[in-house]
Amino acid sequence: MKKSTKVTLTVVAVVGLASCGRSRLDPCDQGAFSEMDCQDAVRSGGYYYGGSWYPMMYRYPYPYYYDHYQTHVSSGGRVMPAPAGSYARPGGASSSPGVVHGGFGSIGAGHGAGE
Repeated sequence: MKKSTKVTLTVVAVVGLASCGRSRLDPCDQGAFSEMDCQDAVRSGGYYYGGSWYPMMYRYPYPYYYDHYQTHVSSGGRVMPAPAGSYARPGGASSSPGVVHGGFGSIGAGHGAGE
């Protein structure tokens, strides 16, 4: 009786650990590194994965994560990046929310000096 309970708990624990935290991949993680997506995630304070937004507080600037990735690879570590398009913003855009890209357009029109 105790043996079957122990086996059941072991199986449940293994299944739980296998699914825990693996439903999405952080683009700055050394084992799933994505250069452009990591840069965007660090700059934006999070990333989209599978159409959902995941806020993240990155403690270091982008070069720190890139260096860890390079060290991981050079020491024989495997990299299994997310499938193409995994980090795309819903609607197809790749930028994260709140990111404003420069340009004058209609906002800059009529706002020159002396006008």
